[in-house]
Amino acid sequence: MEEIRIADLREPQRDAAAQSLYDLALSMEIDLTPAALVASAERHTGLDDFGDPALLDRLAAQVAAVEADAGLSGIGRLIVRRRLVGLLAARLRFEDFVRRHPEALEVELEPPVIVVGLPRSGTTHLVNVLASDTRFRSMPWWEVAEPIPVLGDGPGRDGIDPRYQRCLADHEAANAVAPLTALMHDRPPWSIEEECELLDLDLCTYVLEWHARVPAWRDHQETLDHDAHYAFLRRELQVLSYLRGPNRWVLKCPQHLERLGPLLRTFPDASIAFTLRDPVAVLQSAITMLAYGDRSRRVAIDADQLAAYWVDRIESLLRAAVRDAHLIPGAQRVDVEFREFMADDLAMATRILEVAGMGVTDEARAQLAAYVGGNPRGKGGRVVYDLRADFHLDPADLYDRYAFYFEAFPQITPEVR
Repeated sequence: MEEIRIADLREPQRDAAAQSLYDLALSMEIDLTPAALVASAERHTGLDDFGDPALLDRLAAQVAAVEADAGLSGIGRLIVRRRLVGLLAARLRFEDFVRRHPEALEVELEPPVIVVGLPRSGTTHLVNVLASDTRFRSMPWWEVAEPIPVLGDGPGRDGIDPRYQRCLADHEAANAVAPLTALMHDRPPWSIEEECELLDLDLCTYVLEWHARVPAWRDHQETLDHDAHYAFLRRELQVLSYLRGPNRWVLKCPQHLERLGPLLRTFPDASIAFTLRDPVAVLQSAITMLAYGDRSRRVAIDADQLAAYWVDRIESLLRAAVRDAHLIPGAQRVDVEFREFMADDLAMATRILEVAGMGVTDEARAQLAAYVGGNPRGKGGRVVYDLRADFHLDPADLYDRYAFYFEAFPQITPEVR
């Protein structure tokens, strides 16, 4: 396996094309006022009912947090604008669809399997392995990006959904700008993604924190009624199952760690795959990926500030997990220790299916094996991390800070020296 060291995280070295794009970004002026974002979404869709008037209050809170981030480049602001307009447009189409098809909310969902754990703890690989079992309904990235099809915008003669084609074009453009991102967290259109993106049609998640330094939005989230937001997620899943079955979902979202109460009140019959990994390894992977993306998103790389933010943010997720893990009924929970999972992902998937009461049919076993065989970890290479050189962090200090988590889950193996 090829090992790749990103040696210029703190001071990016750009080729002529990348430098030209970066220089252009410095001069870009992007309108992020809530009124402009709403007007754009309404113009794209021809619709104007968001279903929940308080949604616009949350939009205003997100925009205020982004505007306080003076380090965003024009490209960074454009990324945020595209994201927010896309979410608003998707919300308008969702509300319109429910008005036209109220029967969609009568769909009976079967008990889901939900992967819960830190980002970079194996959640993406696990949900993709499980989703290869076609008894599950899952959500590929092309569908996450545009969950409700546009009226009259059906597949062409090739039978391919135009949402897939748009997602593929975006994926290719993103990889051209930041090709090493694919080694850390690739998002091709067919990859199964997380319902944080669906939840964010209600503007209520931490996804914005991955695009900008928004501590005000981080804090504002704690004032929200997350039971209401998870009820909205359930309605979304009903609508998506109405559009395309089956009705048993496999889901995953790292932020469920700090929302276990609302999650389990909304899906009390869910089986939970609870991923466990060394949080120092998680941190170094996450902030390396973020710092690499910052070479286009930000005016200047602020690696130490980025690291400080996510050291705190990971700790808040860990403390919530330790506080609330007992809420998961023992008979509905499978602990997925990272190294055990990496050593035998098929055995772990089998255990989860058995706990979910589904068992493993011959067909399911073949589907799981085909996915694992075709998607080995690190097939494109492996990024080598260095907390000390890149972020001026001493792993020993981090292990001291996160000691409470290792005490709560002693089966976790430290990975970083």
